[in-house]
Amino acid sequence: MTNSTPRICVVGGGPAGLTCARVLQGHGIEVTVYDADDSVDSRDPGGTLDLHADSGQIALADAGLLDAFMARARPEGQAKTRRDHHGTVLAEFTPGPGDEAAPEIDRGRLRRLLFDHLRPGTVRWGHRLVRATRTVHGGHRLEFADGTTVEADLVIGADGAWSKVRPLVSDATPRHLGVCFLDARFDEVDSRHPEVAGIVGAGHMFSNDNDGRAVILQRNGDGVVRGYIAFRAAPDWHVGAGVDLTDRESIRSHLTREFGHWSAVMRALIVRNDGDYVPRSFQALPAPLTWEHVPGVTLIGDAAHLMAPFGGHGANLAMLDGAELAHAVSRASGPDPATGLDEAVTRYESDMFARSGDLAVSSNEALLQFFATTDVPDLPPDPEQEHRDYLARAEAYRQERARRADERTDS
Repeated sequence: MTNSTPRICVVGGGPAGLTCARVLQGHGIEVTVYDADDSVDSRDPGGTLDLHADSGQIALADAGLLDAFMARARPEGQAKTRRDHHGTVLAEFTPGPGDEAAPEIDRGRLRRLLFDHLRPGTVRWGHRLVRATRTVHGGHRLEFADGTTVEADLVIGADGAWSKVRPLVSDATPRHLGVCFLDARFDEVDSRHPEVAGIVGAGHMFSNDNDGRAVILQRNGDGVVRGYIAFRAAPDWHVGAGVDLTDRESIRSHLTREFGHWSAVMRALIVRNDGDYVPRSFQALPAPLTWEHVPGVTLIGDAAHLMAPFGGHGANLAMLDGAELAHAVSRASGPDPATGLDEAVTRYESDMFARSGDLAVSSNEALLQFFATTDVPDLPPDPEQEHRDYLARAEAYRQERARRADERTDS
């Protein structure tokens, strides 16, 4: 490493990695991002995200992109409806005018927004990391599937659940949470599936029974609703059930039997989707996860604290991780550049552990409670109170940042 230009590589071009790169560039720090995808939009990036005022939106503000995000976001997507498995409405929430505590945006649009605001050439697409190893000089070597290698003074693992960077700092691996789901979609929903459009409304619809089954629908952009048909099961559930996951009708027959006690209206949400079902499952890292600092490497996002999606904290924390790490790197100082960088990353990790640990635990517990096989009702959170909490925590976060900045100035 030279005195002024550490070689920084981010592995993973999702929201966490791209946010980190954008904020680093805002500080005038060079960075290269490596991602396995062929391009920014070469695959289905998944459904919609709600970006919270106390985390994801702070990261976007740090990246200078909050206004651009708000121009693309859907505040009306914060609406929520809870129904039982007969379709009876149990609870509803409609955001009021000016409520921007947690507006929605499609994952693909968020990724494109971040990518488009990086310097050309920052992201090297088509680079699937195979191995990361420590070099004799104290840095790390990244080996990619196409045979290319690079060395870096700081490797930032933003490569998700099955991170190839994580083994450098921890032997932790994701565990299955006992819940699987089938990802389905409804296209041109308002014209082709008006009954689905009516049930899901402008935002989200949640429904579950007391046998560990649930249906979650989310309004996305461009007239799409994505549905998640979820149930308690082992990852290989289809083997014992005799279901061919490549055969749509085989899956539908199975779901019709499994959800046979649901009303006809609610069963329509399960078997009238467009296209194929995509099998997925809920995974999480041990929580809270910490590790002893390893010089020259760190983790952000799901690579550091993969958690259940209940509460929507994963992507929000991931982006805040990326921004906070970039700020920490920018403040690295001292007569020895390597030592200063290492101390900055160590401080970031300490703060990140404190920020993510309890949320990971509570998110995982919330998922298990939602899919519990019990007659005790799982009461939904109060969205209005959640939104007030997001705003209050956002203000507290900004005040704490200002206090720390004043301390650094005084010292």
